[in-house]
Amino acid sequence: MTLDQTRPGQVFVIRTIDDPQARLAAIRFGIAEGARAACQTVLPGGPVVVRKGKQEMALGRNLAHRITVELVEG
Repeated sequence: MTLDQTRPGQVFVIRTIDDPQARLAAIRFGIAEGARAACQTVLPGGPVVVRKGKQEMALGRNLAHRITVELVEG
């Protein structure tokens, strides 16, 4: 499943980021493979808001679509 398919409240671990430019963009947001985060909000036609620790960030749909995640329990 990709990050843009997650729903509010779901907790996930980032498994892969499919291309070097997308990986670099994600790292700028503090997101890397193996990181655990939660989906806060998915804005219709807009970004996915993710919470990692105490930080919230809005990732554009194009970037979110390139990030593969695995859902985890609570």
